[in-house]
Order: sequence, then structure tokens, then C-alpha cells
Amino acid sequence: MKVLIIGGTGLISTPITQMLIDRGDEVTLFNRGQRTARMAHFSGHVRELRGDRRAFGIFEAQVREAGMFDCVIDMIGFHPDEVESAVRAFRGRCGQYIFCSTVDVYARPSFHHPYREGGPLHALSDYGREKIACERILMEAHDDRAFPVTLLRPAHTYDDTGIIHHSLGRSTALLDRIRRGRPVIVHGDGQSLWVAAHAIDVAGGFVGAIGNTRAYGRGYHLPGEEWLTWDGYHRVIADVLGVTLPELVHIPTDLLARLAPGRSGVCEVNFQYPNIFDVSAAREDLGYRYTVPVARGFRRIVAHLEATGGITDSDAEPYYDQIIDAWRDHTQAMIDRFAPMGL
Repeated sequence: MKVLIIGGTGLISTPITQMLIDRGDEVTLFNRGQRTARMAHFSGHVRELRGDRRAFGIFEAQVREAGMFDCVIDMIGFHPDEVESAVRAFRGRCGQYIFCSTVDVYARPSFHHPYREGGPLHALSDYGREKIACERILMEAHDDRAFPVTLLRPAHTYDDTGIIHHSLGRSTALLDRIRRGRPVIVHGDGQSLWVAAHAIDVAGGFVGAIGNTRAYGRGYHLPGEEWLTWDGYHRVIADVLGVTLPELVHIPTDLLARLAPGRSGVCEVNFQYPNIFDVSAAREDLGYRYTVPVARGFRRIVAHLEATGGITDSDAEPYYDQIIDAWRDHTQAMIDRFAPMGL
């Protein structure tokens, strides 16, 4: 098959590209060519188109000149004007358009879990709202017979060189804290549910959608299938590091998001809600399979970080312990204030 990937060297699209090469497809990558190492790895195996998709007129001319495609996979469509440009460029010129969306399109909180395709869309983040707008434009194009559309919605996705998310951002100092037995901050009561999937599994879902007529006009979830509480998530990390889980300090999500909005704001719009998704449709129609358990995937991340010196010394982040100290002090002050009332 002739497949064009808009992107092609990112977290999910790199293994997609490799899978398509391995099965003998004719692959074209459109990107800015900034990830030179990955492009060098694919050199000789893919056709390369260099450009900026946001230069809409030039982009549309480039892909028209590149010819017809059996499938276009859009991995980097984040804004409505970008997919509007894609509709102009590929109308009648591709056999299928696969769009990488996100589970962040769904309404939070939800009254029903797990999330199922077709659930109400009402994103809390700008990222999610933009993806909703993109989805709607593409489904209108599908209904207008511009090309068949498939929407794929990954959740948290990582690879062997990735980052382990936590309540105070993405710093790898979390690993040092756990290894040294230092207390770890967890948003809320630590009982909201989270999933994570390795990019190799998510990529398999994308490849399973290519040329798959059952997927035309539909959306699918491509998340992890281990439903972990955030407390359980940290226990997995401790197990991977071979240490006992240190004390988990639970701080209300709304407070944490105000104390450290740049690091913990995502907890308020995402992490505090159950992030669990039904994958039965993707398993049945796309052959989606979850094969890399979180513990195995995180072990690979830790191995990579250790090999590259990528674990930050937790001493370099004094604010972390300062937040814990402030929380403990104010909690004790409240206890002392109300204790005489015998409540």
C-alpha cells in the first residue's frame, strides 16, 4: 500500500513507520526533518517530503504533487485550520484518512466508566477542545465523501526513552526520591485510575486500521489495559527500582494545582479523574493488543535513564520537600485548632 504519514518520526509514528517498512508498504513521510537521527534510520526505506504543514498553500501543493495515496495518517494535526488544509489537499486523493486524536476529548468527570466510543465530548483542556474541533471537521469530510475517515484516540503513551509522569510533572527526580526512600506527593487520595501504553502497542492499532473498511467513519480507543490507581502506579515504580514504596503524601488536587500550576495543573484537568477506556472495539476491529505491561515498560525507561545519566538528583528540587513540609504544618495546625471542639 502507498501510505503517507504526516509526521512519521514521533513517539507513536516511529514504530508505525517501521512496521509499514517491515511489511513492504511504500511509505512517504512528510515532516520538517528536524529529527535527523530517526530520519537517517529510515533513509533509503521511505520517501521524504520536507515542509511545514502550517504553510498551508505550500503543504497542499506538495502533497498533491506527491500523487495519490491508499492511506494518509495524520499524527500531528492539533488545530482545526490544519485539518481544514488537509481536507482541501486530500479530497478525492486518498483511500482513507486516519487521524491521531486523544482520549482527552471526553467529558470529565464522567458518570460512567470505562469510557466508551460515542460518549459525550467536552474537553477540559485546550488540547482536547482543539482535537474535538479537528474530529468534527474530518467527520464532516467523511460524510461529504471527501475520503473515509478513522479516528484513533490513544491515552498516555510512552516508549523506552520516555518519561514517567507523576503529580509534580515529568522530572526524573521522582525516581531518585523513591530510590532514596523520600516521601512522594500524590494528588488527591491516590485512588483515581490511570492507564499507560507502550508506543509499540499503540502503533499496532494504527497499522490495524489501515485499509480496514470496518474502521471507516468510526473512532477507537488505543489505551493501556492495566487500570492502576495512582498509589498503585507508584508501587509499580518502586518495584521496578527494587525498593520499598516510601510514604505517599496525599495533597488535594485543587490545592496542588494552585501551589504548582506549571507542574501540577494537568492533575486538575486530567489525572484526578478515572482514565479507563473500553478497548473491545479496537480489539475486535483493529486487532489491537496490549502486550507490554507497565512494569516491563517502566523497567526499560529506567534502564535507558540509568545508561544515559538521565535521573535527576532529588536534592536539586528543594521545592518538593518544601511543599510537603507546608502541607504537614498546615494540616497539623487545623487539627490543633479543632481538636478542643471534640468534633
